[in-house]
Amino acid sequence: MKRIIKKVAVLGSGVMGSRIACHFAGVGIPVLLLDIAPKELNDAEKAKGLSLDNPAVKNRIVNEALATAVKSNPSPVYTKEAVNKIKTGNFTDNMKDIAGYDWIIEVVVERLDIKQSVLGEVDKYRKPGTLITSNTSGIPIHFMAEGRSDDFKKHFCGTHFFNPPRYLRLLEIIPTPFTDKEVIDFLLYFGDLYLGKTTVLCKDTPAFIANRIGVYSIAAIFKLVEKLSLTIDEVEALTGPVIGRPKSATFRTADVVGIDTLVKVAKGVYENCPDDEARDTFIMPVWVEKLVENKWLGDKTGQGFFKKTKSKEGASEILVLNLSTMEYEARKKPKFATIEAAKPIDDLKQRIKMLVTGQDKAGEFYRLFHYSLFSYVSHRIPEISDEVYRIDDAMKAGFGWEIGAFETWDVLGVERTVKAMKEAGFTVAAWVDTMLADGNTAFYKVENGKKLCYSPLTGKYVSVVAEETANAFIVMKNFAGQTVWKNSAANVYHLGDDVLGLEWNTKMGTIGGEVLEGIQKGIALAEEKYKGIVIANDSQNFSAGANVGMIFMFAVEQEYDELDMAVRAFQNTMMRARYSSVPVVVAPHALTLGGACELSLHSDKVVPAAESYIGLVELGVGLIPGGGGTKEFVLRAADELHEGEPDNNTLKNRFLTIATAKVSTSAFEAFDLGILRKGHDEVIINPDRRIAAGKASVIEMYDNGYVTPVQRTDIKVLGRSELGALYAGINGMWRANYATDHDVVVAKKLAYVMCGGDLSEPSLVSEQYLLDLEREAFLSLCGEKKTLERIQSVLKGGKPVRN
Repeated sequence: MKRIIKKVAVLGSGVMGSRIACHFAGVGIPVLLLDIAPKELNDAEKAKGLSLDNPAVKNRIVNEALATAVKSNPSPVYTKEAVNKIKTGNFTDNMKDIAGYDWIIEVVVERLDIKQSVLGEVDKYRKPGTLITSNTSGIPIHFMAEGRSDDFKKHFCGTHFFNPPRYLRLLEIIPTPFTDKEVIDFLLYFGDLYLGKTTVLCKDTPAFIANRIGVYSIAAIFKLVEKLSLTIDEVEALTGPVIGRPKSATFRTADVVGIDTLVKVAKGVYENCPDDEARDTFIMPVWVEKLVENKWLGDKTGQGFFKKTKSKEGASEILVLNLSTMEYEARKKPKFATIEAAKPIDDLKQRIKMLVTGQDKAGEFYRLFHYSLFSYVSHRIPEISDEVYRIDDAMKAGFGWEIGAFETWDVLGVERTVKAMKEAGFTVAAWVDTMLADGNTAFYKVENGKKLCYSPLTGKYVSVVAEETANAFIVMKNFAGQTVWKNSAANVYHLGDDVLGLEWNTKMGTIGGEVLEGIQKGIALAEEKYKGIVIANDSQNFSAGANVGMIFMFAVEQEYDELDMAVRAFQNTMMRARYSSVPVVVAPHALTLGGACELSLHSDKVVPAAESYIGLVELGVGLIPGGGGTKEFVLRAADELHEGEPDNNTLKNRFLTIATAKVSTSAFEAFDLGILRKGHDEVIINPDRRIAAGKASVIEMYDNGYVTPVQRTDIKVLGRSELGALYAGINGMWRANYATDHDVVVAKKLAYVMCGGDLSEPSLVSEQYLLDLEREAFLSLCGEKKTLERIQSVLKGGKPVRN
C-alpha cells in the first residue's frame, strides 16, 4: 500500500503534544492540535463577559499551550512561519474533524483510563486505514488497544518521541501483537526520512529501550556514588563530555528530566520486571527519596541536586547538594589524575581506553560502571530488542551518547573485557560467549563501506539499516578502506560510483593549512578521474571555521607576509571549489561557521542537515570574512538587484547579516540570510542522509553535463554613495551605544569592501578585485590591538570581549 501523510492530528497540547505539533509543522506538514475545553472561566474571561461556549474560551488551553511552546528557547520550529501550519481546536467541537487526517497522534496525560477514553473517541471518528499512535513513555501499548475495532488495532502502535522533539532524534516505534507490519515499516521509514529521526523498533516492555537503559545507567551510578563515596561534582566530571555524554552528565540530567519522573520510571521497571537480574539497582537511594519527599524535584521546582541562587553581590550562583548533609554548598572542581591524563586526547575511543585503565578512583569508577552497563545491555537481548544496534541507536539518539554501550565494548575489546568482567564478579548473557566462541570478536564491523552488526538471533552480521535504504546512509569513516589520499588532518575516500568524499578531523573542525591542502588535493583528484566530490564529516560539528589560533600567532609575531600568504591560500582554495571542472558539493551539519560558511558559499550545491547553524561570524572577533565570504555576499547582492527597487536595500541587508555576525538557527533560516539559495540548495531533515544526498547531487550534475563556471567580471558595486549611507548608519549605532569604538572600525572596513571601495560612482568589478579589497581589510584588522584581544579571549575558551 502506498501511504501518504498530508495532514496530522495531535491530541493533547501539553509540553510534548505542542512540540510534536511544532515539529511536524516545521517539516511542512499541516497539523490539527486539539485539547480539552476549559470547565470554568478565568478572571480575564469573566471580566470580558465571555461564556464557556465562546470559541476563544473553548480553545484557551490549546492556544496558550501552543503560544508557550513557540516562545520556548531553543525554538521548536525551524522557522517562525512554520507555526502557521498549525490549526487549533478542542475535543468537544473538533474531534469529528480527525476524519480528514492521515495520522492521529494521542499525547494526553499519562493515565491509561484517560488515554483509553480519548482513543475510544478516535475510533468513533477516524476513517478506516488512518494511522493512530500513542506517545507514551511507559504505559504498555497493548493495554491501549483493548476494546478497539479490528481496523483500529491493525493501524495502532506506540510512537515515543523524546523531548524536545525537534532536537532529540529518537523515535521509538512500539507495535502491539495486532499491528500490521506495513504500518510498522511505514513509520520506521517516514520517521527517518521526513521527521529526521533515528527510528528504533522496540518491544512492548516497561520503559521500552532508551528509558530502560538510560535510567538503569543513572541508577547504577547512584549505587557507585555510595560504594566509592563520590560527590555530585565528582560524578558530573566523570560522566560528562569526557566519556562522550552530554554536558548535563548524570545529576544535572536528573534535574532537567525531573527527579520524580526518574523515580517513577525506576519504580515501574522494578515492579513490572520481576525477572530482571539487576532489578535491585532500580531501588533509589535514601537521599533520592528524601528529595522527592522535600519536593526538590529539579528544574520544575527550582531545586534538586542543584540550586540556582544569588550571591551577596547579586550574581547568579549554582549550588550543589551535599548528599551526606542534604544541604546546598558551593561547587568544587574535582581533580582526577586519570581525567587529567586523558583530556588532551581528542579521539573519544582512544580517550575511553585510557580512562578505563586508570589506577585512581576515577579508573575504578569507569571499570565498575562499564562492566555493569555491559552486563545489563547484554541481558536485555532479546527481552527489549532482538538486535544489538537498536540499543546503541536508542541511547545515542535519545540520551545524547556519542558512542553506544556495545560500541564502547568493542573499543575496549570484547573478549578481554568479558574476562575482566567475570573476574570482577559480573556476568554476561550466554549469547556473548557464543559469539566469541564462534570466532566473532566484535559486535560491529564494516564491509564495503557498510556498517554491520552481530545478530544474536542468527549468529550472523546484519546491516544496521534496512537493506532497501542502505544506499541512503553514508558514513565517511566506513570508507577508510577506500582511502585515495590523506594527510594528518584530512582524508579523501572513494565513496563508490566515481564520487570522492573529503573529511577532516581537526578539533571543532577548524580549517588550517592541511585542511586547505586536502580540499585542493581532493578537487584535483576528482578532476583527474572522478565525477566530483562531496565535502562533509561525521563529527559533532562540521566546522567552527578558520584556525584563529594560527591567525593570532602570525599577527602577534607580526609575520604579515606569512599571514598574507595564509589568507591568499584560503581565498584561492574557495575559488578552486567554485571554479573546478567537476561538481563540488558541501554537506554540512551543526556548526558551520566562518570559513566553513565561506566554503559552502563557493560550492556548486549545499545539502545541509536541517540542524545546521550557518553564518559569517568573523565580526565577533574583530575581523571581516576574509576567505571570499564578503566578496560572495557582494556578488549575490548585485545579482539580487531588481529594476524599480533601491540598489542599496539588498546590499544593506547583507551588510547587516555580516556586521551582526548572524548565525541561522536552522538550515531553513539560512535561506532568509542569503547564505543558501532558494530553488538550488537542498535541506536534508535527517543528518545521516545528507552525505548520500550530496553524492547523488554530484552524480546528477555530472550526468547532466556539468560545465565549469566562468569567473565574474560584471559585479555591480555602488561606491561612494552607498558607502556614505553605511558609514552614517554605523555612526548612528555608535552614538546609541550599540557599537564600541572598535566595532565601528571593523564595520567601516566591511562597508568599504562591500561598496567596492571609495569609487566615485557605481561600477562593474571582478571577483578578484573584491577578493583583494577583502584581503587588505582583513590584514589591516589583524594589526589592531583590540582584534587580537578578542581573538585571545576566544582561544581561552570564552566569548569575544566587547572592547
